[in-house]
Amino acid sequence: MYQLKRTQFIPTDLQTCWDYFSSPMNLKEITPPSMGFIVKSEVPQKMYEGLMIAYTVKPLSGIPMNWVTEIKTVKDLAFFVDEQRIGPYKVWHHEHHFKVVDGGVEMTDIVTYVLPFGLLGRLVHPWLVRPKLEQIFAYRFEKVANLFK
Repeated sequence: MYQLKRTQFIPTDLQTCWDYFSSPMNLKEITPPSMGFIVKSEVPQKMYEGLMIAYTVKPLSGIPMNWVTEIKTVKDLAFFVDEQRIGPYKVWHHEHHFKVVDGGVEMTDIVTYVLPFGLLGRLVHPWLVRPKLEQIFAYRFEKVANLFK
């Protein structure tokens, strides 16, 4: 099992931050264009527990993959959790936390994941999967910084 944790300061109020990140339609805007991210299902403006969202992504070499996530937990203005139901990971558990701090909001992402294919998955993790996740979250960090200047 692996974990990726990223924290970012966002210079805005909690409600604005929450409204942006809790809207599934905004995910494409903070995902690298090379990922070919497309929301396939109709989604409401506001998420809720049990919401299933279908996407197509191209994480490696432009090969499209289906990804379905379920919004497992929502605590308004504090955190939400999504989990992969269909996709490339054996386990994908993504926590999104929001905390008011001086001058804005501290947003923390905690992604806990398990790769498929046993030993093969563990072998490709350090040179393929982890660098790709680092790249995705670095892009997201920069995009969010520019969106909330």
